[in-house]
Amino acid sequence: MRRLHYPDVDPPIILIERALFWLVIAAIGALWPEEINMRRREFITLLGGAAWLSTISRLAWAQAYPMRPVRVIVPYAPGGPTDIFGRLIAQSLSKHLGKQFYVENIGGAGGNVGMGQAARAAPDGYTILVVPPNIVVNPALYNKVPYDPYKDFDPVTIAVSAPLVLAVHPSLPVQTVRDLVGFIKSSPGKYNFASGGTGTPGHLVGEQFRLSLGLDLVHIPFNSSGLAIGSTVAGHTPIAFASLVSAAPQVKEGKLRALAVASKMRSQALPDVPTMTEAGYPGIEGEAWFAIIVPARTPKEIVALLHREIAKAIALPGMKERMATLGFEPVGNTPEECAAQFRTETAKWGKVIREAGIKPQ
Repeated sequence: MRRLHYPDVDPPIILIERALFWLVIAAIGALWPEEINMRRREFITLLGGAAWLSTISRLAWAQAYPMRPVRVIVPYAPGGPTDIFGRLIAQSLSKHLGKQFYVENIGGAGGNVGMGQAARAAPDGYTILVVPPNIVVNPALYNKVPYDPYKDFDPVTIAVSAPLVLAVHPSLPVQTVRDLVGFIKSSPGKYNFASGGTGTPGHLVGEQFRLSLGLDLVHIPFNSSGLAIGSTVAGHTPIAFASLVSAAPQVKEGKLRALAVASKMRSQALPDVPTMTEAGYPGIEGEAWFAIIVPARTPKEIVALLHREIAKAIALPGMKERMATLGFEPVGNTPEECAAQFRTETAKWGKVIREAGIKPQ
């Protein structure tokens, strides 16, 4: 039998595991051929004791969590929306759980490298992963990814969302989405739009916009939402579909003009900017969200603790105010609701990827 091992576990937990081990051995020994007539009730009692000790062990381990620093993998380079939220939540969890939650940026291949590493991590609660919709988009985009979003991970929560904004350089003679559509149609093939990368929420909503309205519009991918916004501010790519986390400061400073947000409701960060539905285009909708997930088979008690603490953190007045300034909207849904949204968005964006013929770059 493989010996159970919990890194840095307190001695009482080890004693409980040892007691459980020997109790199971005793139960097996009691079934040795010469003793096969042992009463069934005595065997069931032994197994019941083993299950009870196992439950006590798991609960004690979860109650003591975390006993050492926790790695928070962000599968992108520093500075983007995923990284910004990852650092916010890591700071809050460190403060409230008494151990350091530290961010490790593992970028590459549209997030696949970091997600793959997280999928192979020990399911002990000491590795958690912060992900945008790419966790469920990439399997439809790439021929092969180093993880399965459903088999390799257990969801904790979709913690926050970040509305996507359609923004343009102020030099464009447009004030509304309808103006922009007419402007693009008047000069087919002349204009392009920037996003934070192939397969990102900004790219997919931009393709939704292009396909549904039959626009001759070219996509220009960047390595981050921040770089895409920087290009639009400079006038190189006059149109952008990007996260409000990157765009809101530039809009407030007048360096960009926001025409609409692609969420169901207006954003607290830009309350005067209409939704796409309000602008007359209800079929164009999508947002960036940021989920916390853990390697599959992480103890349910630890998943429940993380969910509880994250929900509390994003509900704090100071945190809510800071997130609103950055363009994040609190969500904090349950693990079950998170899993359901993963499946819904897999189907939704898989369809857009197929229709647009999107390939990784």
